[in-house]
Amino acid sequence: MTEHDAQPTADRDPAHEEADRDQPRSAAGEQPATQENGAQVSTDGTSAQAPEAAIPELVIISGMSGAGRSTAAKCLEDLGWFVVDNLPPALIPTMVELGARSQGNVARIAVVVDVRGRRFFDNLRESLADLDTRGVTRRIVFLESSDEALVRRFESVRRPHPLQGDGRIVDGIAAERELLRELRGDADLVIDTSSLNVHELRAKMDAQFAGEEEPELRATVMSFGFKYGLPVDADLVADMRFLPNPHWVPELRPYTGLNEEVAAYVFNQPGAKEFLDRYAELLRLIAAGYRREGKRYVTIAIGCTGGKHRSVAVSEKLAARLAAEGVETVVVHRDMGRE
Repeated sequence: MTEHDAQPTADRDPAHEEADRDQPRSAAGEQPATQENGAQVSTDGTSAQAPEAAIPELVIISGMSGAGRSTAAKCLEDLGWFVVDNLPPALIPTMVELGARSQGNVARIAVVVDVRGRRFFDNLRESLADLDTRGVTRRIVFLESSDEALVRRFESVRRPHPLQGDGRIVDGIAAERELLRELRGDADLVIDTSSLNVHELRAKMDAQFAGEEEPELRATVMSFGFKYGLPVDADLVADMRFLPNPHWVPELRPYTGLNEEVAAYVFNQPGAKEFLDRYAELLRLIAAGYRREGKRYVTIAIGCTGGKHRSVAVSEKLAARLAAEGVETVVVHRDMGRE
């Protein structure tokens, strides 16, 4: 889409108004129905306000080059969204305006914004402020990935990073990460694709956007192992290493936290049930605040040493609590089976 294609139509000028006055009257001597300033004018001279244009729902997809923006955009397109790739940020409000004029044919718009826009990228914050003043419901999805994963992906396709210039791939990644730092902080949903394949990323997008009705809050409860690193897309992190490790119980070591015996062992330990009760209460308080602030997604990471026993058992119980309280919840066991 070019800038010319996305320009709004001009307001009616005096020449058009003069042409309206010169229109022939009907056989009954009445002026045919016309539109003036958005209001429908009836044949008897009275005016009825035209239906207010419905503002489309908007998702902005951004993130690191090589982290899966195109896959995320394609997933939304398959779900029926109108997707525009690499649209200059200054034209986003215009795109929303055109969607509002489509009489409901374009109800959901997804825009991919990235550093390929170069100088246009600086206009993004101004465009977001403009959308907020118009009352547009907009969400930012940020695709994240580790430096190692991004280098591997660029090398596999033998393409340079868009910001590396005469330097190395890692130089381009570092420059892009700095450029996107503020946008990442404003994102409603951050997805770390470091260890995800295409199908797993599509599944995550489907889980967040495939519902017929948008819930007030979606939660991802993720178990992980500290020895494999913190999840970079976590909003909240809880540490289960204060509980005894089932790894040191020979009959439990081969199993995971999904096993009933392992889960029973974990929750029979002092402090386990108390933690679950109090953390669930804390999450109710946080969830209420997220709803007030318009944040629709939260990733809750539950960690233990290897991400196999304690974190898995607690994640399952916590997710069940959240689901019982009306929070749409997805459970992900990041490191289970990694040993």
